[in-house]
Amino acid sequence: MACTSCSTSDGGAPKGCKNNGTCGTDSCNKLTVFDWLSNMSLPNGETPFDCVEIRFKNGRKEFYRNTEKLTLSIGDIVATEASPGHDIGIVTLTGELVKIQMKKKGVNHTSVDVAKIYRKASQRDIDIWSSARDKEEPMKVRARELAISQKLEMKISDIEFQGDGSKATFYYTANDRVDFRLLIKDFAKEFSTRVEMKQVGLRQEAARLGGIGSCGRELCCSTWLTDFRSVNTSAARYQQLSLNPQKLAGQCGKLKCCLNYELDTYMDALKGFPDFDTKLVTEKGDAICQKQDIFKGLMWFAYTNDFANWHVLKIEQVREIIAENKLKNKVASLEDFEIVIDVEPEQHFNNAMGQESLTRFDQPKKKKKSNKKRNAGDNLIVANNSNNSGNNNGNNNNNKRQNNNSNKPNNNSKANNSNDTKPVVARKPIIITKNENKE
Repeated sequence: MACTSCSTSDGGAPKGCKNNGTCGTDSCNKLTVFDWLSNMSLPNGETPFDCVEIRFKNGRKEFYRNTEKLTLSIGDIVATEASPGHDIGIVTLTGELVKIQMKKKGVNHTSVDVAKIYRKASQRDIDIWSSARDKEEPMKVRARELAISQKLEMKISDIEFQGDGSKATFYYTANDRVDFRLLIKDFAKEFSTRVEMKQVGLRQEAARLGGIGSCGRELCCSTWLTDFRSVNTSAARYQQLSLNPQKLAGQCGKLKCCLNYELDTYMDALKGFPDFDTKLVTEKGDAICQKQDIFKGLMWFAYTNDFANWHVLKIEQVREIIAENKLKNKVASLEDFEIVIDVEPEQHFNNAMGQESLTRFDQPKKKKKSNKKRNAGDNLIVANNSNNSGNNNGNNNNNKRQNNNSNKPNNNSKANNSNDTKPVVARKPIIITKNENKE
C-alpha cells in the first residue's frame, strides 16, 4: 500500500520520502482504507463516482472532483486545485468507497465547493514538490529559533509546503492565544514565501508526527483512528487501573485513547455486581468492600474493626447477605460464606543448558588479594645477634649468601612464572639486627 515515490532507485537507495523505506512512520500508510471493491466491475449503465480521495503530508486527506475524467488509480500523483496555485498529492481511494468516506466526514458530494483535479503531475511538478519538501526540516529549526527570540509561548511542530512551493503552512501548539503578527513578518522576510499559521491540538500534533506507543505498535491516532473521543479518569477506575499519570498518559500528554476500547465490556460485566459502596451487616460487625475481581466474579470484604483481614465472597453470596439485610436480619459472620481460593504453585521452567539466566555470559569479578602478608613472609628476615662476635660474623656470612641466592635466578621460580600470569618480582630482603650488648 506504499506510494510509488517510496520505491527504490536504480542504485538500490530509497527515494521519495527519504525515510529508508519505513513508510509506516512517514504517513505513507497513515489512515489508509482497504478498497474491497477494486476487483468488482460496475453494473451496466453506471458511471464511476467522480470524486477521489487524495492524501498529502502526514495523513492529511481531502476530497477532489475528477472533472477531467482522468483514469486514476491508487498511488497516482496528481496536481489539485489550491489557493493560490496548485498542490501535489497522492491518490489513496477511488470509486464508491469515496462516497461512503465523504458521508462519514460530513462532506456533501453534490456541493460546488468541492475542489477539482487539474491533471496528473508531470516530472517538473514532482521535482518542484520534492525540492520544497527538502526545505521543511531546516526551516522548522530556524522558525523555532525566531519564535523563541520573540519569547512566544508556542511550539512549531510541523511545516508543510504547498506542491508548487508558493506557500508554507506552519502548524503550532499553544496553551493560550498567541499574538504572532510580528512572527509572520519575520517568517515572510526570512523564508521569502507566503506564510499561513494553523493551530492544532496536542492529539492532532501526535497524529501528524506519529511515533511508537508503550504497547510497541505505532500510535492509533496516526494509523487508523480518525476521531478523538474524550477520555476520563473514570474509565481507568472502572477497569481497576492505578491512577498513575505516567502510565495512563500517551505521547500527547493526554489520557490514552485505548482506555475506551474495553470500557464497554467492563461496564457490561459490572452490571451483575452489587454496588461497591454496599455495606454488609453481620453479628460480628459491619463489613465493607475492599476489592473486586470482574473476571472471576469475586468480592473482598473486611470488617470495619479489622481491615487487615479480607474475606473472599462470590457475588451470589453477597446478594444473599444483602437480601437478608433488607429483611433486617443479620447473618452470623462472613466466615460462613467465605470461599477458599486455591493458590496455584509457581511453575519454574529450567533449561538444561542454563540459557534462562541473563548473566550466564558474565564472568565473576576476581577479588584482589593483598600482597602485604606474602611480601612480609618472603622478604622479612629477622636476625638476632648473639654476644660473641663469631656468631655475628657467621650471621653476616649467611645473610650475604642469602642475598646472593636471592639475586640469582631460580629454576623453580621460572617454572612458576611460566604458569602464573603475573611474574614474581625479586625484592631485596630487609635485615633487622638487634644488638643486645652495647659497650
